[in-house]
Amino acid sequence: MGDFGFYLREGFYHITDWKGYDHILFVMALCLPYFLKDWKQVLILITAFTIGHSLTLALSIFNKILIPSTWIEFLIPITIIITALENLFRNNNQPKHVRLRYAAAMLFGLIHGLGFSNYLRSMMGKSENIITQLLAFNIGLELGQLLIVLVVLMVSFIFVRLLNIKQREWSLFISGGIFGISFIMALERLPF
Repeated sequence: MGDFGFYLREGFYHITDWKGYDHILFVMALCLPYFLKDWKQVLILITAFTIGHSLTLALSIFNKILIPSTWIEFLIPITIIITALENLFRNNNQPKHVRLRYAAAMLFGLIHGLGFSNYLRSMMGKSENIITQLLAFNIGLELGQLLIVLVVLMVSFIFVRLLNIKQREWSLFISGGIFGISFIMALERLPF
């Protein structure tokens, strides 16, 4: 359990570490339009994101995908900008729109997984337990993401339900802030 536990903790701490706030911003933007009662939709969204980043994380660890990190570090805030913009212009919860959001979460997960890969590859080195370590790291990431989602949903509940701020205004305010932070981040990470 030692190796598994170590990589599980590393995955959890990697996603919840404030130094890597870009991933936290993405998860926040992804679940911001939802309430606690929508937990099934949010769980599907986060799982789609996890599937995406798990796939590219594995492919990258096995050297099947190699993209320059400068491009990945630039594309990560772009995914956050697109998600925040989608929140700003969102006006419905139609099934077609929801399916598109799931697909975008998975696609953006592919990009974020490549961002995790350099970190994980440097930790693993030439390890022989790579599958177990990869699984543990991904489970840790998922648990960390679920914690972030729970915090966002609880804070949204407090502001929208208890303090009577309209959901649309809350979503616009937070999504606008996320957009601004991510826009600056993207400018700082321009790969050219």
